[in-house]
Parts: sequence; C-alpha cells; structure tokens
Amino acid sequence: MKKIITASIVAVLLTGCASSGNRTLENENQITIQSKIQKGVTNKSQVQSNFGDPMGVTFTDGGNEVWTYSLANVKLNGTTFIPFYGLFHNGSKAHVKQLVILFKNDIVEKYTLSESNTETKSGWAD
Repeated sequence: MKKIITASIVAVLLTGCASSGNRTLENENQITIQSKIQKGVTNKSQVQSNFGDPMGVTFTDGGNEVWTYSLANVKLNGTTFIPFYGLFHNGSKAHVKQLVILFKNDIVEKYTLSESNTETKSGWAD
C-alpha cells in the first residue's frame, strides 16, 4: 500500500506540461474577443496590437487576407512517468484555441474563436 501511495505522489509531481503558440489567447473567450474585434471597424494594426503577429497568414481566392492565431496547452498524464507501468498506460491531454480573422481592405470582415480538448493514449494497453 505504501508503494502505491508513493508511486501516485511521484506521478502527480512529475506530470509534464507544455505550451505552444500565442500566449495572448490564454485568457481569451468569445466575450473578450468581441470587445477587442468588431466586424467592419477593427483594422489590422489594432488586431496586431492586441494579439501580436499572427502564426499564419493566407489569402482567399478573392485576395482577402486571413490571419491565424493558435495556442496549444499539452499536459502529459502522470502515469507516463511511472517505471514499467508507463509503458502500458500513458498519454496526454491538450487544449487548443484558434482565432481566425478574415480581413477585407485591411478591416475585419469576419472572425472566429474555436476551442477543443483532445486526449491521446499511447500505451501498449491503451
């Protein structure tokens, strides 16, 4: 019993986390985005001052510019770090936010903020 408790404590302490992308999206939600971006009003320089440089820039067939901002937070399961057991039961959980903005003549025409949660299991027994 003592070994199980010790292994559980070690697993919790060793749980790994990583983030990738634009950290300005971390505390954003639909309401905060609506206060910062207004369709037909907000321009590129205002978006850039609020969120920084986009991670991706593409163009539509009509020549309109599309900016993409993303943030991914990944947390490894604690069982991944338990010797031997981690071979059979491991994985991670991720939370991803993505803000996509369509500009027409340097003014926001449309935007969308999406969020998703994923879980990955990669152990031999999973």
